[in-house]
Amino acid sequence: MSTEKNTQEKVRLHIRNKNRERYDLKALVIAEPLLADHIKPNKYGDDSVDFSNPVAVKLLNKALLHHYYGIKNWDFPEDNLVPPIPGRADYLHYMGDLLSQSNFGIIPDGDKITCLDIGVGANCIYPIIGVSEYGWDFIASDIDPKSIESAEKIVNDNEQLQNKVVCKLQEDPTSYFSGIISEDQKIDLTVCNPPFHSSTEEAEKGTKRKVRNLSGKKVETPELNFAGISSELICEGGESDFIHQMILESEKFSKNCYWFSTLVSKKSNLKGIYKTLGNLEVKNVKTIAMGTGNKSTRIIAWTFLSKEEQQEWRETRWKSKSEN
Repeated sequence: MSTEKNTQEKVRLHIRNKNRERYDLKALVIAEPLLADHIKPNKYGDDSVDFSNPVAVKLLNKALLHHYYGIKNWDFPEDNLVPPIPGRADYLHYMGDLLSQSNFGIIPDGDKITCLDIGVGANCIYPIIGVSEYGWDFIASDIDPKSIESAEKIVNDNEQLQNKVVCKLQEDPTSYFSGIISEDQKIDLTVCNPPFHSSTEEAEKGTKRKVRNLSGKKVETPELNFAGISSELICEGGESDFIHQMILESEKFSKNCYWFSTLVSKKSNLKGIYKTLGNLEVKNVKTIAMGTGNKSTRIIAWTFLSKEEQQEWRETRWKSKSEN
């Protein structure tokens, strides 16, 4: 098994990230006028958004998606998670880089690529960015019917997403791929942002810590962004068990997918993840560092395909522009 670890901490967003520079708040207010009520001077006297306020963050994200990605209709229930869009975009940009390494440095785009988003959530954020940036096709799965309903509405309400994203309910909450990928189906890439808490108490502590870091204030009862709390933030055994089970099930679909991947927020979980991968017939493992400021994370990607199988996959599915 080949294991490549790029663990150097990132201090800036990916070079292709549309939010690599400071937010253009004037342009964002034009895209989402309600955002204006949530822009205030920070401790340095610069205009900023209150990132500890879920309402403000959601409006900021609406503005970002409208201004940078052309998504005009993006809404979901107030009690669902609000994703940090720049970080979500970084994940897909780094996976694009990973695909390019097997494709003469060219990122395969359009419907050459089918990506499975495991746990799409009500906000549908990975398909939105992946379609907007690269034109990839997406399968969006989730165990929560309300999240699937919300994601489908976002797809139907935005023309550029229509016929590019298929939302599928995962009826077995213990499965990741079974019931979603058919026996002969090919998936080029999987992405996942796992629930990382093992209990409600742990999730509440994490939220209090996050609010304190963002606002500089100790808040005993912060606004908790918890809906479908068990599927979005919490699972038995936390992030470690979730990823462990995903890796084990991925072996059953070893010839169906080129790159499996997941975010890993807790560095302490890496040792166990590498051990699990080492016990399987995995041919290659990549560790890709991500993060900015005081937030660091990483992507773990793995493939069961041999070099010969990878070449056949590329030649039959991607048809690189450099070879046409």
